[in-house]
Amino acid sequence: MGSAGLARLHGLFATYKPPGLKWKHLRDTVEMQLLKGLNAGKPPAPEQRVCFLLGPMEGSEGKELTLTATSVPTLTNHPLVCGPEFTSLKVGVGHRLDTRASGVLVLGVGHGCRLLTDMYNAHLTKDYTVLGLLGKATDDFCEDGQLVEKTTYDHVTREKLDRILAVIQGSHQKALVMYSNLDLKTQEAYEMAVRGLIRPTNKSPMLITSIRCRHFAPPEFLLEVQCMHETQKQLRRLVHEIGLELKTTAVCSQVRRTRDGFFMLDDALLRTQWDLHSIQDAIQAAAPRVAAELEKSLRPVLG
Repeated sequence: MGSAGLARLHGLFATYKPPGLKWKHLRDTVEMQLLKGLNAGKPPAPEQRVCFLLGPMEGSEGKELTLTATSVPTLTNHPLVCGPEFTSLKVGVGHRLDTRASGVLVLGVGHGCRLLTDMYNAHLTKDYTVLGLLGKATDDFCEDGQLVEKTTYDHVTREKLDRILAVIQGSHQKALVMYSNLDLKTQEAYEMAVRGLIRPTNKSPMLITSIRCRHFAPPEFLLEVQCMHETQKQLRRLVHEIGLELKTTAVCSQVRRTRDGFFMLDDALLRTQWDLHSIQDAIQAAAPRVAAELEKSLRPVLG
C-alpha cells in the first residue's frame, strides 16, 4: 500500500480553508492524514529464516539434546521494530490565505511542488468574493478591528458604487498592459488580449482584471474581484478606499477565494475529505487539466 499509494500522490489538488484556520495548520493536518493513510496498510508477510533450536532428542527421555532446523520469521523490518515506513512527506502550499480569509487553497505533494512554482510563474488570476460594510472604519480594515470612525451612508447608491468600480477596473487594466511589456499594436498582443492571456512579465503590485458588485443592500455590499499578485489585506484595504471614494467609510467583513488559477470551489476538498484516498483521487482527476492549463498559460510567458 505504501509505495503504490505514494506513486499516486505526486501532483496538485485544492482544499477549502475555513476562516480562522492558519494555512500552515491546514498543511500540517493534510500531511499527517496522508502519512496516516500510507502507513495504515497491512505490512507484508515477514521473510523466513532457518534457525537451529536446541531441544530433547526423540526417545531419549529428555536426557540427550539435539539441534533441530526450524523456519522462523525475520522481524527486523517489522513496523513495531523499525517504526512506520513513512515519517515525512513533501507538501507545498500555493497562493496562501491569511487566517481570516477562506476559500480555495492549492497544495502540491511530492513532484507536484514543482508545479506550484509553474503556477506562480504563470501569473494566473484568482477570483474572490469580498463582503463590505458601509458606515464605519477600523484600524485594520476588518469589521472586528478597533473602531476608528463611524459615518452615515444614506447618500450611497448602486450607481455611484458601479461608477467607482468601473474607474478602478480601468486604471488597473492600464497598469496590467504596462507591466506586461507588450505593444498592443501588434497582432500577437491583440490575440493574447482576446484569449485573456496578457500577464505581467515579473512580480507587480496587485492588479485587478475585473471587479463588479454582485449584491447591494446597504450597509452591506458584495464585490466579485478577479485579480493577481494580491494579498487579502490589500483586498480589505480596497474596500476601505471604495468607502472613501463614496464619501463615507467601509470595512471588510469577509474575504473568500472562489478560484485559484484552474482550481474552482467545486474542486476544493472539505475538511472531512482530507484523507489519503480522497486526495489521491483529486490529484489524478486534476492532473490532465493541470498539465494542459499550465502549458497554455506558460507558453506566452516563455515565448
